[in-house]
Amino acid sequence: MDRNSIIGIIIIAGILILWTTLNKPSKEEIEAAKYKKDSLELVHQQQIVQQEKVQATQIQDTQIEVATEAYVDKSQLRSMYGSFAESAEGKQEFTVLENELLKIKVSNKGGRIYSVELKEHKTYSQKVLKLFDGDSTVFGLNFFSENRSIITNDLFFVPSEVSKNSVKMRLFAGDNRYIEYVYTLNPESYMVDFDINFVGINEVIASNINVIDLKWALYSPQQEKGAKNESMYTTVGYKYYQDEVNTLTSRSKDENKEELNTKLRWISFQQQFFSSILVADNYFSNAIIEFTNIENSDKYLKYFESTIGIPFEYAPKSTVPLSFYFGPNHYTTLKKQDLGFEQIIPLGWGIFGWINRFAVIPVFNFLDNFITNYGLIILILTIMIKVALFPLTYKSYLSTAKMRVLKPEIDEISKKFPKKEDSMKKQQATMAMYKKVGVSPMGGCIPMLIQMPILFAMFRFFPTSFELRQKAFLWADDLSSYDSILDLPFTIPAYGDHISLFTILMAVALIFSSRLNTGQMNDTNQQMPGMKFMMTYMMPVMMLVFFNNYSAGLSYYYFLSNVITLGQTVFIRRFVDDEAILKKLHENKKKVVKKSKWQERLEAAAKQKGYKPPKKK
Repeated sequence: MDRNSIIGIIIIAGILILWTTLNKPSKEEIEAAKYKKDSLELVHQQQIVQQEKVQATQIQDTQIEVATEAYVDKSQLRSMYGSFAESAEGKQEFTVLENELLKIKVSNKGGRIYSVELKEHKTYSQKVLKLFDGDSTVFGLNFFSENRSIITNDLFFVPSEVSKNSVKMRLFAGDNRYIEYVYTLNPESYMVDFDINFVGINEVIASNINVIDLKWALYSPQQEKGAKNESMYTTVGYKYYQDEVNTLTSRSKDENKEELNTKLRWISFQQQFFSSILVADNYFSNAIIEFTNIENSDKYLKYFESTIGIPFEYAPKSTVPLSFYFGPNHYTTLKKQDLGFEQIIPLGWGIFGWINRFAVIPVFNFLDNFITNYGLIILILTIMIKVALFPLTYKSYLSTAKMRVLKPEIDEISKKFPKKEDSMKKQQATMAMYKKVGVSPMGGCIPMLIQMPILFAMFRFFPTSFELRQKAFLWADDLSSYDSILDLPFTIPAYGDHISLFTILMAVALIFSSRLNTGQMNDTNQQMPGMKFMMTYMMPVMMLVFFNNYSAGLSYYYFLSNVITLGQTVFIRRFVDDEAILKKLHENKKKVVKKSKWQERLEAAAKQKGYKPPKKK
């Protein structure tokens, strides 16, 4: 560093020192600045305190408003629910009961069964099968307490004594007063014990009440393949106390409702293959039951609703013992309950039901013990039925054959009475000839009429047979529903949106069978030219349309039945000799026709009254 640089640095430092000395604040200025700073800090602190006071005031005001609203709400709840006000608020929670067959979810809201799952069964789409599920389910008591309408379905119960198989749900109405639901799920059973206990409720209910309404309602979901067919068997059933079982007409388009002003034992919300049944250990006093069809829904079929009167004992403590059945409409399973449940299965009335209950079902169950293929079981069952009916089939054919060989003589009688006004004489002469040779014109019809109950019994059995549910055979994936070899992109009115092969086979077999039978009938009776067309073609076409949406098992049975009938007819014709029949009929002409006892009694009665029959010439 040179001398000039050093002198420059010294001069600059001197200037800085001089500038600092000249601009240094006086003592008074320093005090003033300090005072100003302290004042600013004081103002800032006051602003913070003021803000905190405002916030505290706002919080206090909010708390006062909340407390006021809570007071108003409590007051309103007290006004609405009286002694049940404390149970009007809560959070929905669930308790699960479970055994080997059922999984039941119980909600504390309403204390009701929220959903029921059948663990051993699936829907047609292989989803979990639930009889009902969701908040739409209604199950609760409706009554008046302290001049207020109480609906327990909307109130919150308190669960206690919870286990895997049982739970108690209590709805409190003050201290030591409550309504208690007790659910007990029995091991390996579809039955659920359900008791309603009233404790101290007599203190908050009118003394003249002896019946309390129980409201039970739910949506019935679609479980099966064919919604239309399933809906036909989805309805409300009930059993009179110590009397018969009835159901509402399930084919109603919109809704069906019935008021039952008499004692009942149970009420069922039944689907095609499953049911929810509420049972009284004693009886229900009365009920209003109804259902409403749900249109354009891919989830639900119908809405069930019932208002049931349950007896109420006005006492400090009382119990109403009830129970539920949640399970399949399997005939044997229902019958084991010994409560008449099996009567909800629509097996047909009168003789049709008897045939199914005492013949078809026992045989079917017997075969089910040894054979797992249900198509084979239906084949064997059909063969057994046709073998049992063979004597009637043979008699019917023989009677038709007699009429056929007598046709030339009938034609001779027609020639004697060609005029239309002589038709009565011609008919009398024909009947006299039949009587003389020992032939009954109805001989071929009566055996067929005897077989009709079995045909109608089968019509009832197959669509409601739980054993066939989801059982596959050949191309049919479910014998309880329709089979389809082609799904149509459109719907044909009355026919459907698919083509059923078993129905086509049934119609074709019926055409051949009818042609064989009506052929020989028309040989003997040409007075009904339209009968052959009706029986041979019109009837199969009608059945083709009607059965397209029905059970594949039913179409399969009718197909087998017609094929076997066709074979039996061909077999019989080979061993029936028309000439031998005609010879025997001519021999009958020589025999003296013996009067029947009924005819003898009529003639005896006529003689007593003085009537003398004309002498034969």
